[in-house]
Amino acid sequence: FKMNEEHWMVKLQQVFYPLLAVIGIPCKYWVANAALKVIIIFVCVFLFFQANIVTFLIIWRRNCMLSKSSTYYLMAISLADTLVLILIVIIELVLKSHIPEPFWSWDPWCSIRDVFSYGAYNASVWLIVTFTIERFIAINSIRLKVKVCTSRSAMIVISSVFAISHIFSIPYYWSNQSVTVTVDGSLKEVHRCIYSRDMTSLFVLGLVWIQTALSYIIPYIIIFTLNGLTLRQIVLSNKVYSHTSNITHNSIGQCKRFRSQKRKSIVLLITISMSFASLSATRLVTQIILRKRYYNIDRNDYSKAINVAADIGTMLDLTNSAINMYLYACTQTKFRQELIKCVKSIICSCKYRNPHKKARPS
Repeated sequence: FKMNEEHWMVKLQQVFYPLLAVIGIPCKYWVANAALKVIIIFVCVFLFFQANIVTFLIIWRRNCMLSKSSTYYLMAISLADTLVLILIVIIELVLKSHIPEPFWSWDPWCSIRDVFSYGAYNASVWLIVTFTIERFIAINSIRLKVKVCTSRSAMIVISSVFAISHIFSIPYYWSNQSVTVTVDGSLKEVHRCIYSRDMTSLFVLGLVWIQTALSYIIPYIIIFTLNGLTLRQIVLSNKVYSHTSNITHNSIGQCKRFRSQKRKSIVLLITISMSFASLSATRLVTQIILRKRYYNIDRNDYSKAINVAADIGTMLDLTNSAINMYLYACTQTKFRQELIKCVKSIICSCKYRNPHKKARPS
């Protein structure tokens, strides 16, 4: 068992995934010694948490001019994205590049790894979908908004999404097995976590197609449908506003404030949902092609273009879990202001953390 380490795609992934983990946070101390690679990994783990944790804390502790339900959904999305980056980017993709035998090469970790990985990923996807549905209701139906768009409803939906996502991932417990293989060029045997050889073709096809439908096809249909209806509603409301331009000054002022709040909500909704859709599109297409035409090929053979395209799709897909803070900062003025305040307070605290050295007596 040997990965084709000479191919540029392998080297790109070895650089990309650690960078994805620490995106936006410069790694001040980088150790080049191979004996200290484990330290590098744990430093990267600590640093990468910053973006999603900062997002979580700002939305939770600061006034970002969001409704209670939106606050809970955005906090839950940050939490789910953090779990995706821990379980998939760090534990699964980064560790295997630096450690010959990661802890999940043995049972029972080999069996339960994908249960938690797919559970976290599905939760991240479906929280975006439920947030899209909730914002669509809030924008288009005042009657349903009072009943559905509440903090209590948001907590129930979020808890249900996390629970159901992991329940649907339970079949992955039987998809992997730990085996002992001989490394090429040596007599050393190592453990590897591979797809179980006992799986029937029907079980495999059902597993991958259900996962593809749950993670991509159904969410795409819901997101594009609701965003299309939302944009249609915007066009209709603009026509109504243009026909009522001769109303009193006070009514126009109230209408403008309402339209401003509605516009911010729509921008937030479309930014989150469409960034997910655009970054996941490549993986959706490549996964369908792999399932239908190239299911039994060696995924480490990068001489085949489909393997390169599939791994690029995976890289783009996982990028979505690391960029939400930057999307909020670009689209939400209040969030950007609170983020700047937090950065300034951290810089000021660092300046005065160490006391000034006293001058030596002469």
